Amino acid sequence: MARLINIDTHSDDRGSLCVIEKNLPFDIRRVYYMFDVTSKRGGHRHKKTIQALIALNGSCEVFIENENEKKTFVLASKTKCLILDPEDWHTMDNFSDGTILLVLSSEFYDKNDYIEEGY
Repeated sequence: MARLINIDTHSDDRGSLCVIEKNLPFDIRRVYYMFDVTSKRGGHRHKKTIQALIALNGSCEVFIENENEKKTFVLASKTKCLILDPEDWHTMDNFSDGTILLVLSSEFYDKNDYIEEGY
C-alpha cells in the first residue's frame, strides 16, 4: 500500500535543500512533473513500476486503491513523498492553483506496464 515518507531536508540561513535519491526504495529511471492540471489524472496501476510523488508547490489529493484497502492522501508539503507500489490503482485530483507535482519512477515509460482496470 502507498505510504508517505519524509525527505531528508537540510536547512540553514541560506535556505533549505532536500535530498531524495537515498530515501527511495528504487533507482530513478524516469522523471516528470505536472502543472496547470484542470482535471483528474492517473486512473491506472502498474505491473512493475514504483513511483514517488512530491508536491513541489501547492497541493493535491491522491486516491489509492489496492486489493485490500482504499485511502486518500493529501500532498501539500515539499518534504513529504508518497511512494506508490505497482499494485496501487491511483488518481490525482483537487489540484490547488499553482500546484507542481513531481513524479519519480522506477521504470522508463512503457505503455505495456499500465493496467487501467481498477479493483
